[in-house]
Amino acid sequence: MKLTQLEKKAAFSLAGIYSLRMFGLFLVIPVLFIHAQGLSGFTPILAGLAIGIYGLGQAILQIPFGYLSDRVGRKPVIIVGLLIFAFGSVIAANAESVWGLILGRALQGSGAIASTLMAFAADLSRPEMRSKIMALIGATIGASFVLALVAGPWLAGQIGFAGLFWLTAGLAMVAIMVLQWVTPSADVRVGNLAVLPAQKQLQAVLADGQLLRMNLGIFLLHLFLTAIFVILPQQLIAKGLPLTSHSLTYLVLILGGFIFMLPALIMVEKKKAHRNGFIVAVLTLVAANLLMGFLNSLTGLIVGMGLFFISFNFLEASLPALVSRLCSTENRGTAMGVYSTSQFSGAFVGGAMAGAVLQYGNYQLVFLGLAAMSILWLFATFGIKPVATNL
Repeated sequence: MKLTQLEKKAAFSLAGIYSLRMFGLFLVIPVLFIHAQGLSGFTPILAGLAIGIYGLGQAILQIPFGYLSDRVGRKPVIIVGLLIFAFGSVIAANAESVWGLILGRALQGSGAIASTLMAFAADLSRPEMRSKIMALIGATIGASFVLALVAGPWLAGQIGFAGLFWLTAGLAMVAIMVLQWVTPSADVRVGNLAVLPAQKQLQAVLADGQLLRMNLGIFLLHLFLTAIFVILPQQLIAKGLPLTSHSLTYLVLILGGFIFMLPALIMVEKKKAHRNGFIVAVLTLVAANLLMGFLNSLTGLIVGMGLFFISFNFLEASLPALVSRLCSTENRGTAMGVYSTSQFSGAFVGGAMAGAVLQYGNYQLVFLGLAAMSILWLFATFGIKPVATNL
């Protein structure tokens, strides 16, 4: 069965809106800590907070935004969220202190429209076609993340750090135009995707040990991501790699990670060896953090980054698919909502934690802490049970 023209229009327009917003959130991550050092009031802990605080707003507000969209409609809520995101970008672009930067990033994250976009996709699609549309949206998220990490350092050199935020604000306006002029309209179908957790559904999800392992995994994975980017850009420069070369370095490492990850993902799926795949991936994270923290050379950082991106790409692709399979159909949206909240919470904790450790210790302590958390995650993966593939 194929997507109808309306479903195609909805899928590509909503995926575009999602990706424009995520691109803007991630664009500054590879350069924020470096440029924050030129702002008044800079401390490592505040710069780390500025990197990760978008996750706090996302974690807290995505469910209230979703509930509101059930009452007043999807498009008005998405427009308000994008306007908040754009306003935060403007504040960050004009920030002269690190506190202004934190405020702008917090507002960027407060335009929390992820659950509303998913619910809108459900409104505009038949139940049997939703997995295809969700897969398309998921693919654009991954692509926007990769593009943002690669483009951020290069664009910062072309238009300046403030220019990144002005660009992000402009992209939010483009997203609003796409929503208004391209995305079809639809009646709200309250709860049709179960993206908003009812109490019984939430209790069932939180009581499921397998789902808790997946939520712990995505929490730690994005904690690692933001923590590493508090440390990494400055350490690359200190060890001889100029900021102008970071974009190409990230591009090579991310694409290399994808090339190595893809056959591993196919093999794990074919042999139904999810537990073993996770064990190897988490062990790779342990090795990556130890190399980046203690080899004390540019080679150590780059090899460690390469291992990190192999593992990150594998886990980022595997975790949401397993969450979807592990839960019942009626709890699937709730499970994905809890999963997304765990992801954004991890991003916030990672930035704040790495900044705090860097302020009172050194970067090697950060990587030591990440390696220790990876080992704890490893113990949790031992309890992963075989996952059915026909759900």
